[in-house]
Amino acid sequence: MTRIALIHALPHSIAPINEALARDWPQASRMNLMDDSLSADLAAGGGLNAAMHQRFQRLAQYAVDCGSQAILFTCSAFGPCIEAVARKHAPLPVLKPNEAMITDAAAMGLRVGLLATFPPTLESMRPEFPADVELECALAEGALAALNAGETQRHDALICQAALELARRGCGVIALAQFSMARTRSQVAAQTTLPVLTTVDSAVIALKQRLGAASS
Repeated sequence: MTRIALIHALPHSIAPINEALARDWPQASRMNLMDDSLSADLAAGGGLNAAMHQRFQRLAQYAVDCGSQAILFTCSAFGPCIEAVARKHAPLPVLKPNEAMITDAAAMGLRVGLLATFPPTLESMRPEFPADVELECALAEGALAALNAGETQRHDALICQAALELARRGCGVIALAQFSMARTRSQVAAQTTLPVLTTVDSAVIALKQRLGAASS
């Protein structure tokens, strides 16, 4: 059975990806690793320094030692650290949470509204889009704090409000940048009447394709 290691830096990322895999790829075995100090240290200003890179390498090596055949990181603010892991463990599939969604969004040829609730995510993701993609970025202020406090309706409402602003700015597609935001996909789509991409759904499809290609 295919074992996928899911490495989390925010607790809110765990349920969305596990639910998506259970729904769309039930044959895959899931291994969850959680270190919420990663996001806390990044938010405190530690940056993606050598120590942070080493922590990601250790997490990845543990996943590999446990027999994982692919690694999916679920927090979008650590792109360079994940890229270094991918280089070290190639050809093992190692995916950033956002890379599949970025590919999907770029292929649509529309102005992309990138929406996040964690400020470092926007800083990390913006340069990962191809230069020819029209990109509008927005932060749903207060949404992550609301989610942390258990105020899920406020969290969802703030995301929808920010998505509507992106629609007013001429975006043709909304890209929800974090796994924790996937829960709002249908609400955002209904309120903006735009196509909505999530990192969760794009990542599952990409994993299946990568592992299928690797085993063929």
